[in-house]
Amino acid sequence: MAERGLRGTRLGTSSLESDVGVQFAARSETYYDCPNGHTIVLPFAEEADVPPVWECRCGEEALLRHGDKPEEKQVKPQRTHWDMLLERRSVEELQVLLDERLDLLRKGQLRRSA
Repeated sequence: MAERGLRGTRLGTSSLESDVGVQFAARSETYYDCPNGHTIVLPFAEEADVPPVWECRCGEEALLRHGDKPEEKQVKPQRTHWDMLLERRSVEELQVLLDERLDLLRKGQLRRSA
């Protein structure tokens, strides 16, 4: 029964829809210039919001040709485990805990973890 519905079609390679009657949105070409000398040309719909920056194939940020450079976003520095630990305990408290654990380890009351 399932064979009947799939007979004569190639799934994933052809579409049963046609382009008849489809009207595409008006498009315009947008130019981006990379600091390494590359030029990127992209088609955007005329109603679309064009991004001021586009990533170039070389990895640099290409800027919109006749646009202004966007403001840099302030990025918080990434918190490390040490930073989060220092939010909970002082260095003196951590030294006391370390000394206690090392003492237990040396006495054999604490097993080493692999």
